[in-house]
Amino acid sequence: MTDAYLALEDGRVFEARARAPGQTRGELVFTTAYTGYEESLTDPSYAQQVLTFSYPLIGNYGVRDERFESDHVQPSAAIAREFTDDVADWLASEGVPAIDHLDTREIVTSVREEGAMACGIAAGEDATPEDAVAEMEACVPMSDHTDIGAEVSVDEPEVHDGGGDYTVALLDCGAKGSIIENLTARGADVHVLPYDATPEAVSAVNPDVVFVSNGPGDPENFEAAQTVAEAFAGDVPLAGICLGQQIVASALGGSTEKMAFGHRGVNQPVRDLETNRVVMTTQNHGYTVADPGPLEVTQVNVNDDTPEGLDSEDLDIITRQYHPEANPGPNDSLDFFDDVLDLATSRSPVTAD
Repeated sequence: MTDAYLALEDGRVFEARARAPGQTRGELVFTTAYTGYEESLTDPSYAQQVLTFSYPLIGNYGVRDERFESDHVQPSAAIAREFTDDVADWLASEGVPAIDHLDTREIVTSVREEGAMACGIAAGEDATPEDAVAEMEACVPMSDHTDIGAEVSVDEPEVHDGGGDYTVALLDCGAKGSIIENLTARGADVHVLPYDATPEAVSAVNPDVVFVSNGPGDPENFEAAQTVAEAFAGDVPLAGICLGQQIVASALGGSTEKMAFGHRGVNQPVRDLETNRVVMTTQNHGYTVADPGPLEVTQVNVNDDTPEGLDSEDLDIITRQYHPEANPGPNDSLDFFDDVLDLATSRSPVTAD
């Protein structure tokens, strides 16, 4: 049955089956993960994107909300070779269009060869190819989503009690819930602050560590978070994950660039330059650090040598491009959170200049 259409920026239109109705648009990306679809679909880093699963069957172990990384589905739409009814019903209940019964191998190959591209989806009884094309033509580049942080961040500060051994000020640029869980499990009280919090608001928390979270979009559009990172660097230990690494590098004089199709999946190999140890990691990003500025590149992606870890002993900074919280994915790098909190004991917190 054909009652859905996917229109790509390169002019092609795919016929498909509607599993959750609606019309939408976004940047077409793919993930190679074969498990963890609940975590991927609730990861705020997928905001304003259309997520294609390269694994052919999505939903074979149901849907359980305790595995969610946020309180709702984040991508604009979802594509698979086949969705189970559980996943399709979940996406429909959240108003997120979903389509299947199309050749996802061809879609993934296209993104790998041509890069992430604009796409439009029309799904449902009255959907037409023209509807999908119109959605695609209205799609804007990720860099033009200048206030995407407002879509994924908390509106007001939140506090998560971890026992009070440490105080972490977490800039919420689209933070996954498992980041907070890993910090509280290690005794940290986590103060989740809006993505546009001021240095003064962060100072009011009296943090032992300032932590910049993951999130969607172009790091250059997170100017407030860059201001915070610059204000506290060298005074209070500073950490970041994914978008957070890019923000910290930019704040200290480095630069970032958009990747062709990014890293998304749970089997990305990362090599530590000091030990030569290789770990498998979970990743979800479309931008990378081009110039680390004063930070030292300590880990790289085995496939393309892009920076995966940045450190500075002098400034008490540690960041990672991958997702050490491993939801979904391998647990090889969970010790990152121990390393972050070890920094908290190295110096007493002071207020920003």
